[in-house]
Amino acid sequence: MFFFKKKTDQPASLVPEKELLKKVRQIHIRSRRMVDDVMAGEYQSAFKGRGMEFDMVREYQEGDEERMIDWNVTARFGHPFVKSYIEERELTVIFLVDISASGLFGSKHQQKKETAAELCAILALNAIKKNDRIGLILFSDQVELFVPPQKGKTHVLRVIRELLYFKPKGRKTDINSAVEYFNKVIKKRAVVFLVSDFQDHNYYQNLNLTNKKHDVVAVEISDPREEDLAGFGLVHLYDPETEELCLVDTNNKSWNQRYQQIIEKTKAERKAWFQKSGIDCLQVRTDRPFENDLMMFFKRRRWR
Repeated sequence: MFFFKKKTDQPASLVPEKELLKKVRQIHIRSRRMVDDVMAGEYQSAFKGRGMEFDMVREYQEGDEERMIDWNVTARFGHPFVKSYIEERELTVIFLVDISASGLFGSKHQQKKETAAELCAILALNAIKKNDRIGLILFSDQVELFVPPQKGKTHVLRVIRELLYFKPKGRKTDINSAVEYFNKVIKKRAVVFLVSDFQDHNYYQNLNLTNKKHDVVAVEISDPREEDLAGFGLVHLYDPETEELCLVDTNNKSWNQRYQQIIEKTKAERKAWFQKSGIDCLQVRTDRPFENDLMMFFKRRRWR
């Protein structure tokens, strides 16, 4: 994908430590406020635990299912008792995040990388409030970093920091390799947020197999300028992943029509495949707050 040529931000290694900590705190404070005021309860209702665990035996009540009767206790006391179960709530939540060079683009308020970091921060804070374990895998055309699942606020701050400032070695995107790595290191069932702009191909089959064992959520980060380039005249477009540069006349109607057709076809095929595979998809844009999109996503999960 080509973008307007743009100077990238200062490398993380050159950013003063105080500035790093300030940015992490800002996102943490904003995210925590959203978790407390906006999304209380929605996260828990949207994601189920690993199963049911035995709670206690109690006397039969009208409406209880017969298959839940504990016949040994019933025989002992002469009247029916049933087994009671509660949901085993604790989850493992993994953020599988694309940090390839295309994430440095942003034509409005934020880069795609920054939007992804804030979204993951909110989800992570929701997770630890419910005592879930969170982990992180950062990838480009290779796996760049693995942070094993843990609990606690200190762990969440580390995850946010890595999302914001980790400097990848690779520039391109290889979702398939990242999914394969995830399957090797995470054995127990997990909720997996795959966060990417999905500028890649040949990952569908592997992701489908992963979704059969885990609960995969595809989070698509996009910028409006990626889909509409009309009206800027002659511009240089730059592909940050291949570092290729080309000159394009964006006033050319024929070129714009072909470009729109390619974009729309790609998005439609990806959406159809996610639906067919039973993978939930959350679409997030850099030009608008994503809180409402996230809330509606939680509600759709709960209603379903």
